[in-house]
Amino acid sequence: MVKTSERMMSRKLIRPTDAEDAAITAAALADQDNPPLTDEELKQFKRGRGRPAGSGKKEQVTLRLDTEILERFRAMGNGWQTRINDALKDWAKHH
Repeated sequence: MVKTSERMMSRKLIRPTDAEDAAITAAALADQDNPPLTDEELKQFKRGRGRPAGSGKKEQVTLRLDTEILERFRAMGNGWQTRINDALKDWAKHH
């Protein structure tokens, strides 16, 4: 069995030559449907490491819920935790 580190060491990174790199860059710049991003556009993608800062309005807790409740909220797709939060807010508003 080959270890992961041995496999990675046996791989070779093939870099384009300067001429190939210039040809690739020229072809990319000539593509009118996909212009290169400006420095300002690139800045929007940069962020620090880790998760984005929270709103400061929520507190992380450990909560035990019935499996059937979790299954139903998760079955609705992404955002299930937000939907549970909204359902609890609605309940609190009316009780």
